[in-house]
Amino acid sequence: MAGKTQLTREKTAAAWLFLLPMMLILAVVAGWPLLRTIYLGFTDARLSSIASAQWIGFENYLFYLDYGEGDGEWIGLLADPTWWRAVWNTVIFTVISVTLETALGLVVALVLNAEFAGRGFVRAAILVPWAIPTIVSAKMWAWMMNDQFGILNDILVRIGFIGEPIAWTASPDTAMIAVIMVDVWKTTPFMALLILAGLQMVPGDIYEAAKLDGVHPVKTFFKVTLPLIRPAVMVAVIFRALDSLRIFDLIYVLTPGTETTKTMSVYAQEHLFAFDNFAYGSAASTLLFLIIAIITIAYIRIGRLNLGGDK
Repeated sequence: MAGKTQLTREKTAAAWLFLLPMMLILAVVAGWPLLRTIYLGFTDARLSSIASAQWIGFENYLFYLDYGEGDGEWIGLLADPTWWRAVWNTVIFTVISVTLETALGLVVALVLNAEFAGRGFVRAAILVPWAIPTIVSAKMWAWMMNDQFGILNDILVRIGFIGEPIAWTASPDTAMIAVIMVDVWKTTPFMALLILAGLQMVPGDIYEAAKLDGVHPVKTFFKVTLPLIRPAVMVAVIFRALDSLRIFDLIYVLTPGTETTKTMSVYAQEHLFAFDNFAYGSAASTLLFLIIAIITIAYIRIGRLNLGGDK
């Protein structure tokens, strides 16, 4: 027993030794900027005077401005309706896009996992949308959805689906739909790739046994396949949810300045640079980080996915 304990200690020490360089790099490139951003959220920093910023406490988050004679108002990030609209937009975008990408990615992964001629080529081709840079994808789809010369409107009008061209990215009614559509097109291959990796780990003997027992393929999927690939699906959802919650480039290029699609990242960027209110933008970035952390931890707890092993 003592030998096993010593071996375990040696393995743990070796693991920490290998992780140490990576942790040091993360501390420099991620930890320090994060701590600096949190600190600046409690100051009055401007983009042109960060070095001389003064500590003001929680005024960027919530502050009661007293006008005298019992008159005043709450100001700050937590009292800003535009911020809460950005939070709502981000959550709506994340829930819808990740749900669609997971469902479509699962279908694509099941198809790619089957045996058919040219499967290798199809697996490579399906990754093309994901490999295209987001900025390029956004610009490409912006042209395709243009209300005057976009091919998407032309096709929909020709088949009678719509009566007249739609300004997909400019109209408040369709802007979020357009963004979600482009994101689903681009990121579904990523979900399919991760889920396919999980499918590849399922032993083929299980399917042979189910087939011999006369189990219907649909029942086999829900009773055998889905439970076995559940950890892979949940990891894929976590990765996509993290990206979706901090979505910036796609929305910034595709629908610039549109209130119906403004996310938390876009809101923070505007105050950090466009409005020269670096402290306020830092506070927004800090809340964005906290919201992402809370949602991720809650998802892991609810799904009972323990990334660090059973406890």
